[in-house]
Amino acid sequence: MRMRGWIAGGVAVAIGALAAGGAAQPSRARVVVSPAPAEPVVVELFTAQGCAGCPEANRAIEAVADAPGVIALTYAVDYWDYLGWTDTFARPEFAARQRDYRAALKLRALPTPQVILDGARQAQARPEPLQAAITAEGARRAPPPQIEFRETGDAVGVGSGRPPAGGAEVWAVVFTPGPQEVEVARGDNRGQTVRHVNVVRRLTRLGDWTGRPALFRLPGERAEGEAVAVLVQAKADRRILTAAVE
Repeated sequence: MRMRGWIAGGVAVAIGALAAGGAAQPSRARVVVSPAPAEPVVVELFTAQGCAGCPEANRAIEAVADAPGVIALTYAVDYWDYLGWTDTFARPEFAARQRDYRAALKLRALPTPQVILDGARQAQARPEPLQAAITAEGARRAPPPQIEFRETGDAVGVGSGRPPAGGAEVWAVVFTPGPQEVEVARGDNRGQTVRHVNVVRRLTRLGDWTGRPALFRLPGERAEGEAVAVLVQAKADRRILTAAVE
């Protein structure tokens, strides 16, 4: 995507600093969100291969993953591994992200599965209520800062806007688009093939966004076929202001 003037002029110094510092579509039923939100709604699922109730939630996320105006991301958590199956996609930082949401949303429990919309609210992990929640969330969006990826693929620009109280930060979420299937040999889902969509591989904090245009270097060494979602997220209440996928 071509860099716009607001990025090229607003972050020329940042570009110089970066330069000095370093060098398949699945066939499945789809739920269509209509009308599509003007800005994407980020749907984050926290799930586990060893959780008996999670495959149904995985299917609900897959049903909306290709809907217009949706960025769906699946984070595998590791705290179900005690049942005998080590989750092949889990990383400790994914469970840490879920705990951050628990604190921000003032939740008593840490449920699995759990669906979070735009970092701001929980949603039911069933197709019809999830579709309704996405549509409602899309109508609430305030005008966000723009996001533009550099054509070289190594950096992303975030434009100007009003930052939230407490400031905001920019995250890069590297994920594998489409479905991934895992045969589970032990635990509650023993003998089942568990299917995930848009599995998150890495989560990287790129830096702070203060309301002024800024350029951030994207994490390198992405595997073939991996994509990256960039999220601009409030530090205090964890609300996602805007997001885009390269």
